[in-house]
Amino acid sequence: MKFFVDSADVAAIAELNDLGMVDGVTTNPSIILKSGRNILEVTKEICSIVSGPVSAEVVSLKADEMIAEGRKLAEIAPNITVKVPLTWDGLKACKVLSGEGKMVNVTLCFSVNQALIAAKAGATFISPFIGRLDDINLDGMDLISDIRQVYDNYGFETQILAASIRTLNHVTQCALVGADVMTAPPSVIKGLASHVLTDKGLDQFVKDWAKTGQSIL
Repeated sequence: MKFFVDSADVAAIAELNDLGMVDGVTTNPSIILKSGRNILEVTKEICSIVSGPVSAEVVSLKADEMIAEGRKLAEIAPNITVKVPLTWDGLKACKVLSGEGKMVNVTLCFSVNQALIAAKAGATFISPFIGRLDDINLDGMDLISDIRQVYDNYGFETQILAASIRTLNHVTQCALVGADVMTAPPSVIKGLASHVLTDKGLDQFVKDWAKTGQSIL
């Protein structure tokens, strides 16, 4: 499973990239707002760090305007993925942009039917939002599993990009059900290395080593 970082924090992205933990990056208007930077400038910097797909989202609601914005964003770097919402206009924009050879990430997916029509419109990635479904007492992971089955049934090449990852367990479950990609904040990705028994074991090793009075260096 590929790891995308859901962030515009350049320092955090660079740190994870140096460790080989970054296969791509996703951003959205809320993330750009949090960064406090110009969308074109920060996206260009991210693209210079990460070789994989970098999602930059359009903000218009009409297809023609989305297409124009998508073309502008795609000029930033060859690895830009244009992110469009899962609306009828968004699907129109997806069809045109993907037809021009651009990568397209269709976002805000909450149903199998939405994922199905996005694939038919040529989406490179479909982004089901797990956490937001969990928020309304639905199992977001069921959606990932169902989309996987439908895509496999019909040979769709659209990659399932599990989004709105809130917990470490979400990552495990995404890997188990066959999501192609998961995107998560840097804190979640770094948290994958943590386990209470690892901490406990390491603490005991440190104490025992101190008792030996030895030094490796």
